[in-house]
Amino acid sequence: MKWTIPNTLTFLRLLAAPGVAIMFLYFHRPLADWLALTLFVGAAITDWFDGYLARLWKQESKFGTMLDPIADKAMVVIAIMVITGYNGMNPWLILPATLILFREVCVSGLREYLGAKAGLLKVTKLAKWKTTAQMIAIAVLFLGTGLDYLNGIAVQGMTTAEYAQAVTAGLADPIRACGNRDCASYANLVGIWLLWFAAALTLVTGAEYFLKAWPHLKEDR
Repeated sequence: MKWTIPNTLTFLRLLAAPGVAIMFLYFHRPLADWLALTLFVGAAITDWFDGYLARLWKQESKFGTMLDPIADKAMVVIAIMVITGYNGMNPWLILPATLILFREVCVSGLREYLGAKAGLLKVTKLAKWKTTAQMIAIAVLFLGTGLDYLNGIAVQGMTTAEYAQAVTAGLADPIRACGNRDCASYANLVGIWLLWFAAALTLVTGAEYFLKAWPHLKEDR
């Protein structure tokens, strides 16, 4: 295995996957949220650059081809685990997250079963769009968790009326507003809708892979 720049970027993205969770272990919130968001976005950007540079410099390798989807899946799975935990186990978030994790496990199992024939399940353009949609949704949701935490600090258990009085008296920080609603609620709403969209693409690509593998799953007569 050659440590080319594309391979190095892919390997660093794999290391960044558990780093997202580790941010919440070593740093207090909301700093942990912002560091996790920064690390995740930075790693997601390398997902585009490593493939682009490998093709541009003709440095495509078996190691990079193998590691790239593993790094992507590790990033998505770990980030979803962290987000669902810090979003209070919202069922509207858990369901698309479950669909995404279910598909990833099934496709990984198919690839393992096919063995030498796993090349039949090459990453398609739609699958790349699926990964992009997942990463954008997760980034927006990380933004929402950070803003939610800041809002919780600002409110400090007060009712809406008490909080409004405290803000007027200068005793509380105003919640970061985006029009008539706080920015956290907008970020969470957009993030959940994007995750549902990503889950739909995830199921479609999973069905495509299953149909490709189906001839090799039939029992011999």
